[in-house]
Amino acid sequence: MATQIYGLRTAANREDQVVDYLISKLEKQPTAGILAVIRPHGMRGYIFIEATSKGDAEATLQGVPYARGLLPHEIPYPEIEHMLEQVKMEMNIRKNDIVEIISGPFKRENAKVTRINKEKEELVVELLEAAVPIPITLKMDAVKVIRREEAAEEKKE
Repeated sequence: MATQIYGLRTAANREDQVVDYLISKLEKQPTAGILAVIRPHGMRGYIFIEATSKGDAEATLQGVPYARGLLPHEIPYPEIEHMLEQVKMEMNIRKNDIVEIISGPFKRENAKVTRINKEKEELVVELLEAAVPIPITLKMDAVKVIRREEAAEEKKE
């Protein structure tokens, strides 16, 4: 059975809400004919859906908030392939590393890594400047390593 990819117009900056709503709707009704929901990073006002037919896609999109409708034509896979490449970054972060937070409310703060969850690509850090150590969970791409704990131990020997 051939599948087609369709562009779905959404309200600007509401792409994530549309994806979340669609996914929860598809979990309740898995035989809806939609096989994948794609949210391209940096593209505003559109998401892509892979469906068995345009009719299935339109039926599933009924009542989805912020969904503005399907584009009239199917989108050839090569046209969006560059947006779909999954980049699995191997993060070279270890427990006890000293990192600098590069995004979020604690930007430019230094912290010590206390726990790493590779499946979720998250880590738990404690701010170094804080009077009381408070664990903060961050995405791995929100930090950069500035000092290795083992490098400090090698210098002592």
